[in-house]
Amino acid sequence: MHAVVCRDARFRVTEQTVPRPATGQVLITVLRCGICGSDLHARNHCDDMAELAAETGYDGFMRPAQDVVLGHEFCGEIAEYGPGCRKRWPVGTRVVALPLLRNGSGVELIGLSAAAPGGYAEQVIVQESLTMPVPNGLSPDLAAMTEPFAVAWHAVRRGQVGTRQPAIVVGCGPIGLAVIGMLKASGVRTVVASDFSPQRRALATQCGADIVVDPATESAWTAYRRPNEIRRVDEVLRLGVDTMDKLRRVPNMPWWKIFRLAELVGATPTGPAIFECVGVPGIIDQIVAAAPVRSRVIVVGVCMQTDQFRPAAAINKELDLRFAMGYDPGEFRDALHLIADGKVDPSPLITGTVGLGGVENAFAALANPEHHAKILIDPTSPTIAVPAVPLQHPRL
Repeated sequence: MHAVVCRDARFRVTEQTVPRPATGQVLITVLRCGICGSDLHARNHCDDMAELAAETGYDGFMRPAQDVVLGHEFCGEIAEYGPGCRKRWPVGTRVVALPLLRNGSGVELIGLSAAAPGGYAEQVIVQESLTMPVPNGLSPDLAAMTEPFAVAWHAVRRGQVGTRQPAIVVGCGPIGLAVIGMLKASGVRTVVASDFSPQRRALATQCGADIVVDPATESAWTAYRRPNEIRRVDEVLRLGVDTMDKLRRVPNMPWWKIFRLAELVGATPTGPAIFECVGVPGIIDQIVAAAPVRSRVIVVGVCMQTDQFRPAAAINKELDLRFAMGYDPGEFRDALHLIADGKVDPSPLITGTVGLGGVENAFAALANPEHHAKILIDPTSPTIAVPAVPLQHPRL
């Protein structure tokens, strides 16, 4: 079979032996594989990523001198079962799978480890227990978007966003756009999207954002209506004194019970849910400085550099700071079915498709946010070049 191998940040298409599935594993023929932002980082900065992964308990991350087949956002068809499988679905069934592979006593990250080749290939090995059939005749293009939308769904769930609570998405790259889609799918009424790129702002609108702003000319923090929102600490102080003045005027009023009741029914002031989807130094501090009081900040963008923010500013506003990473199998299934049921539409993100020979060009194109959001790989396609301007195609 053919596969794209990355070594020392260079790509080459190679001929490889078809892998044989081990116990509990399945060989699938790749129909589509998405190029993820993690792939872009791993190509040039895998040593940094490997060191960080080792610090947190995973030492199998790819290294520059290794031959690695990238790709963890894939859809394919079952080609062969390994021994010990339950063979839940017929050969030829269209499936997606969580990109984790058992290797001896450990588990490897498919597409980000030399021990678990990924989907930039004609075929890939996955775990049967982590494989899921694609429902409703969903196209391979959209099914391949399950993995990034599962990341977004996990972030939205981590944010615990109420339907009436505004959500602000800072950064409209692929994950930011997926977060927008998942926020709307979960019923959030007001989603504000902020990005410097005109192309990405246009995609944010297509993904369902209610308000889209250019941070160079407009503030996301004032672009939406929130009459009861408290933006400054002095407003908190004034509210506390004014409330107590009113409560003390009422005779025999157990004012402390009124306070606790207000908490129970959600009447106490809260800020928006803010999703940081940029992943560069300084963004968290900017959000902390600008966010209204009692906002919840969910960090989804992966910043590989050392960053800093002022904890005292976050303390003064009582901000919640949460970090989101990956997803669980239930969220992966949720994402697949939300897409298949038409409740979220990933198609605006898909701006190009190439064959295995076009991976190098696709990586170069993805460096410009004005040109592309998500490029898919079709291993059977002869396409090498990607257009400079994304196509405005209909729903797939």
